[in-house]
This record gives sequence, structure tokens and C-alpha cells, in this order.
Amino acid sequence: MTEIARLALKVLLLLDLLPFGALAYTWSFQSTPTQCSNLSIAISGGGTPPFNVLIIPSGSTPFSNGTEVRRIISKEFSTSSISFPINYPENSQFVAVVSDATGFGSGGTSAEAEVETSSDSSCIDASQSVTPDWFLSIENQAIVQCTPARIFWNPSNVTGTPTFFGIIPGGDSFIIPEVGINTTTDGTGTGFSWTPNIREGTILNIVGNDNRGNGTGGSSSVTVSQNLQNDNSCLNSTSPSSTAGSPAGGSYPTSTSGASTGSSSSSGGTNVGAIVGGVVGGVVGLLALLLLLYFIRRRTRQNAKNNEKPVDLLQADEGDERPNRPAQLPEYYQPDPFIVPDPTSGDESGSSAAPFSSSSERPTSSASTHDATSSSARKSAVPRTLRPVNIVQHDDAGAASTTKEEEPETIELPPAYTNIRK
Repeated sequence: MTEIARLALKVLLLLDLLPFGALAYTWSFQSTPTQCSNLSIAISGGGTPPFNVLIIPSGSTPFSNGTEVRRIISKEFSTSSISFPINYPENSQFVAVVSDATGFGSGGTSAEAEVETSSDSSCIDASQSVTPDWFLSIENQAIVQCTPARIFWNPSNVTGTPTFFGIIPGGDSFIIPEVGINTTTDGTGTGFSWTPNIREGTILNIVGNDNRGNGTGGSSSVTVSQNLQNDNSCLNSTSPSSTAGSPAGGSYPTSTSGASTGSSSSSGGTNVGAIVGGVVGGVVGLLALLLLLYFIRRRTRQNAKNNEKPVDLLQADEGDERPNRPAQLPEYYQPDPFIVPDPTSGDESGSSAAPFSSSSERPTSSASTHDATSSSARKSAVPRTLRPVNIVQHDDAGAASTTKEEEPETIELPPAYTNIRK
């Protein structure tokens, strides 16, 4: 498989992972959440009526005395939009979940939205806290990853059989399964055991409901704790978690500084076609960029390979392009034999052995000789004569290039007095 084919395969795999059609419809806030003002929500892209929007208080109360004035709000509607008052104080937070007839949380869950400041505070009574119709309880007030947790209640305060929602801000919302409801005598009353398949560190809101409506049992916000045995056997690809990317709800403030989350829409809804087109265009652009980088890299490697030249360590003259024969040293490193003359050979003429041999064409000079009488200690009647010596300068780095004929170089040696008679 070529490199281009591998890149194309990776892009196709990315396309398979894109969340096309993850939600059959979307929703968005049509007004900024503001203290003692109406909040408007619009549905786009379909959905199956009736719709429901559930508003759950999140975080602590903004009042220093700890008074909680926020109630859980649940509103049903059959049209594509709804507007209702939200009596929450400024600088408080909430999470909104939209559902349709296909199931709870089918429209998605918002992140923690921030209530903006307003001059109208008539809907707020900070001296009195509100309470739900009944209270849900969690054993040890803790939810641990892949560890059974008991959720219980007082049946005398509940109408019918209660149900419970699990809500992850900016993520998934789901119905908590109730299996094996029983009554115990250890103080946990009537309830059931639930093993949360939610990863540690996730913020989870649990909401209690009964036949009177959603949120009648209040809500409890917990952070899923770490499993001491590092048990993650209950986790899989379908486990509830925070949703990657922008949460549901469009554009709305999420902090006191007025920062917004999501994307705004002037038409009041999210254009699904525009989202799909943008994603496909981005993927095509990514593929084109990858192909361009591949060809640039390939061309760079080819150019570098073509520009490679062998290094000539001898740095020969440009005109000398004669190749060396195999298994033979370069011309300037070939040995030049040195022949040593026999010092004992001689003749009556007084000449000695032949001078040194040299292949150099440089001129040499002979050393001057001085005839003298031999020593009385010698027995030979013929005096010993000095042998001529040629001084040769070896051109190991190559013959020196000259532009004109050079004068012979003369080297003078001092006289030898070995044959002077006493």
C-alpha cells in the first residue's frame, strides 16, 4: 500500500467517526438567561412532539446566607418554541435538558448557563428557601466508578413509583435503571442499587421524579469518585460522558464575565445542512493539505538526492579526470623506490655508486667534494673519496604548477676533512 493510499484510508476512517445524525433535532436559547425574565427556547431540525425542557439548578446558591430560591423547572410544549419565566438570581447557574417523545435527553444537554444581571429582583425572596415535594437520598452521598450505589427515598412522601434522571452538564442525559427495588432495615429505607458506568471525575446531577412531574424529588450534584481497585470493567463506548465539541443550547453565557458557549444563530436554530457541509469541506481541505505536504516532502527528498556529489579528498586539479585503476593507489600516493648505493664499491677514478634515483623532473645539484690526504691510520694506499649525493625534493602533493622555468636550486654542503693527513 502506497503512502497516498494510507492517507486516503485514514481520511475515510475519520469520516466514519463523524457524528452525522447523532441527534435527530437541535435546540437553542433564543434569549439570554436573565434574572426575573422570560427564557425562550426553539427547536429546529425536526423532533417528535411533545417536547419537554427541564431546568436544573447547578452549583451553589449566590447568597451568602445559603438560601436556595431556585426550583427545578419542567415545561412541556408541542410547537417548535416556548417562552417561560426563569426566577433564578443573577450569578447563579443552571443546566437545561430538552427531550421529545422518543426519549429523555434526546435533544441534548447544555453546559452550565449563567444567569445575567437584571434591575428586576421582584421574583427573588432571599429570606426563604424552597424545598421539593420529597427528597432523594444517596447512600454515603457518593457515586464511585463501577461501584454499586444505593439510591433510596421515603415512600410515604412519594406519589407512585419514583424515577430518576442522570444529567451530565454539556454531555449525556439518561434514565437511571431501577432494578431490584426493596426496603431495608438499615436506615436506607426503600430503594435500589445502581452501578454507575461513568468515568471518575465526571460531574453528575441526579434528579428525582414521581407521578406529579419531573424534579419533584429535588436534585443532587456529585462528582464521580475514583475506584480504589481501579475497576473500569463497566466502562465502554456507550458509557454516559461529556460530549466532545460544543454542548447543546446554541450561544449563551457560561460565566460572570459574559463569555458564551456554543454557536449563535440569527434564525433561532442550528442549520444542520450548514454543519454537515462545513464538516465535509473541512475534511476535504484536510485531505488536500495532506496530499500537498506529501508531494512537497517527496520532491525535497528527490532534489536532495540529485544534488549529492562525491567528496574528493585528494582535491585533484580540475583538468585531471583520469580514473584510477582498480586496487591501485592514487597517482600522487604511489611509492617512488629509493635505491641505496653500495658504500664499499669504488674505482680508481674515485667515483662512487650511482646517485639517488628519482622520478621527479626537478633539477638537482651535486655536492662539492674536496680532495684531501687520507689519515695515516688507514692501510689503503688509495685515499677514500666522497660519493656524490643528489638532493631530491619529493612532490608528495603533486607536481607544482609553474608558469615559467625555474632556475636550478643549488645546495652547498660544508667540506669534509676526513682524509686530511696528520
